[in-house]
Amino acid sequence: MESVTISVVSPIYGCKECLFELYDRLVKTLSQITENFEIILVNDACPQASWERIAMLCAKDPRVKGINLSRNFGQHYAITAGLDHATGDWVVVMDCDLQDRPEEIIKLYNKALDGYDIVFGRRAERQDSFIKRFGSMAFNRVLEYFTETKHDNSIANFGLYAHKVVETINRYREHSRDFLLFAQMVGFKKVEIDIEHAPRAHGESSYNFSKLFRLAIDSIISHSNKPLRLSIQLGFFIALASLGYASWLVIRYFFYHTPAEGWTSLMVSMFFMFGLLFAIIGITGLYIGKIFDEVKRRPLYVIQETINL
Repeated sequence: MESVTISVVSPIYGCKECLFELYDRLVKTLSQITENFEIILVNDACPQASWERIAMLCAKDPRVKGINLSRNFGQHYAITAGLDHATGDWVVVMDCDLQDRPEEIIKLYNKALDGYDIVFGRRAERQDSFIKRFGSMAFNRVLEYFTETKHDNSIANFGLYAHKVVETINRYREHSRDFLLFAQMVGFKKVEIDIEHAPRAHGESSYNFSKLFRLAIDSIISHSNKPLRLSIQLGFFIALASLGYASWLVIRYFFYHTPAEGWTSLMVSMFFMFGLLFAIIGITGLYIGKIFDEVKRRPLYVIQETINL
């Protein structure tokens, strides 16, 4: 049995209408590179009966592998399930909505042959709504500040990854998953090239501002302790400011015979301090909650059924 040259991993959710076209375009594109490829479609409990269509494609072509998760775990967990089963020398990660154009894989592969381990697809002109672009930009700016890493708003999961890169990423088993962040963290020789980004033909993105915000919080807490360091710095600053203000009140009382303000200023200061303390305790609680999630060592995903694997 010949080894697989290219594996394509695609999480499936909310795009049942795209699956047959996705398969046809992938086969046409990958056949120009090699006949030894596999297409791994991971159904993330899509409510649109996508699994039935995946099963039809698997029956039609044994190079199509189907993974059906037992419930909706989320995009990055579905990607993890696909990567765990990918055997190709090169692995492509792409969305199923055809905004990641299968035809661009040839461009990614040709660039990888120049000696690169990771080739990211840079969406020179994003075909997304203003709200989605703004949410993505805000997400990346916040992530950059707290994790002290660089994130390009035009780069997403779509890219080509050498098998050794995938093997390294698969060793990251923490429950807060962000595939692109892992791909940036592992190092190796990487490059970015411009690709064509297509408009979304079917369905709507499942990422709204609320989900992006939660993903940002998870990524920050999982990959940085900067919020804790900032809370310590803020505590010292407030303590020094309070000491300075107290000194000023003493000086005013003894040298200028001016009594300190009474009940109102005291209550305002107390409410401010209590609010700040609760915020800091909340930040600490998030880190403790993450530790609690990790020490339970629960599986990242649960597979209900597979086909051709």
